Amino acid sequence: LDHVALRDPLISTENGDDKLEDVSKCFGCREPLANYTHFSPYRGFNLHEKCAEIPFKLNHVCHRKHPLILQFNSERLSCKICQVTRRKGFVYGCSSCKFVIHIECLSPSPIIKDEGHQHPFSLLLRQVPFICDACGTEGNHVAYTCGTCNIIVHKNCISLPRIIKSKWHDHRLLHKYFHHIEDFRVLYCIICNDEVNTEHGSYYCSKCNFIFHVKCVMKDEALYEIVENEDDESPNESASSITKVLQRNGAGEATVIEHFKHSHHLMLSDGVGEYDNKCCDGCLLPIVASFYYCTQCDFFLHKVCVELPKDYTCLRCIIALTPGVARTCLGHKHPLLFFIEYRGRCVACGDDDIKGLFRCKDCDFSLHHKCYSLPIISQHKSDEHLLSLAYNDDNSYSESHFCDVCEERRDPKLLFYHCATCDTSAHVNCVLGEHPFIKLGSIVEVDEETHEHPLTVVKKIYYYPNCSDCGRPCLDLALECTGCNFIVHALCPSDSED
Repeated sequence: LDHVALRDPLISTENGDDKLEDVSKCFGCREPLANYTHFSPYRGFNLHEKCAEIPFKLNHVCHRKHPLILQFNSERLSCKICQVTRRKGFVYGCSSCKFVIHIECLSPSPIIKDEGHQHPFSLLLRQVPFICDACGTEGNHVAYTCGTCNIIVHKNCISLPRIIKSKWHDHRLLHKYFHHIEDFRVLYCIICNDEVNTEHGSYYCSKCNFIFHVKCVMKDEALYEIVENEDDESPNESASSITKVLQRNGAGEATVIEHFKHSHHLMLSDGVGEYDNKCCDGCLLPIVASFYYCTQCDFFLHKVCVELPKDYTCLRCIIALTPGVARTCLGHKHPLLFFIEYRGRCVACGDDDIKGLFRCKDCDFSLHHKCYSLPIISQHKSDEHLLSLAYNDDNSYSESHFCDVCEERRDPKLLFYHCATCDTSAHVNCVLGEHPFIKLGSIVEVDEETHEHPLTVVKKIYYYPNCSDCGRPCLDLALECTGCNFIVHALCPSDSED
């Protein structure tokens, strides 16, 4: 087909006809063939008659150095007008300058009105770069301006949705052209962890004061949805775990609540040191921050766990992966940020080439999201004291780099549990065992065939009574009746044999 720019030696046509089986659309403009008369020079290559008659060469105000040639976009360059990259269809381009324009973008609209902005936008053709006030990224050649608001934007950014619901955050996100720095706790994007320039547009959460780059939050269409009705509140936003607030303090903080997971009232406390051996009934991690507790029974919830939505699965993963302020980790002096695309080694489990890690931007410290939630303190039968999670073993003697539980060598660069009193150290997995996140003392209702009384979750460390079911010693996790001499494995070997 001599009409297409096959005469230009710089234009490759190798990939131009690899998807020609899509015969429902014109190969030139990608619009439906049914709308116009068309022809097919050879099987599978269909063009509208109007697309076959467009000029082979033309001049354009956006590229005055060279004429633009009709060609395939074999290098998949983005259009200088709309910034969109299309794999199929014709473009007008300059091969030497790597410059392309979609056919339909040759004559952009001089005036564009958008419901989300009170003034119309006017076309401005310019060949110098500019920073789009809507998305904060660079643009060139074609811009639209609002003289009243003194803003300049990409053509596509005129129609940015005002409100979206992103899977990166529990609340709705609003778009705004400019922000005040003092309105935000942190100025880095929750997704990429790079700083957001508040002098340009971004998405933000009005409830949490978190901010996002436009290009980050809208990068994947599957991860966000446009909120059409601004008055409709998302179910996830209104479905708080707190079923009823009974009392507040002077700062408006809930001090007495009813929670849907417990039958008694819960009281707010910050007396963390009083409950060193207790763990949260929500995430099963130790009590190390503000929490709610029951005055009538052994029930605790971290304040952050109380404020999570009702529909959750693994709270440890939600707490670790929910974007927010930078986290801190015991034994590390800098905050940790979650990098979804980063691959590296976890300093806790030692696994390599893990995608998605909590990382320190100042040094080589990374944690897998599962290891981020490791208990800060734990107990093991090899030591009568509580063991603390530690990092950076400064002991230079190689003889000390052994696990006192399994007696195998351990990597001093990885996290480990340590007893300062006895100077013993152990692998994380050797201390935690197979069931690290089960709350001891929990009551389990069982059927009458198993036992007539409720059973309590226990962990046998120093002595091992025989299982009432299989007769083998209960070496670790077990279910025990406090009223009679009955104990069974939590996962009895006889059940697995059946």
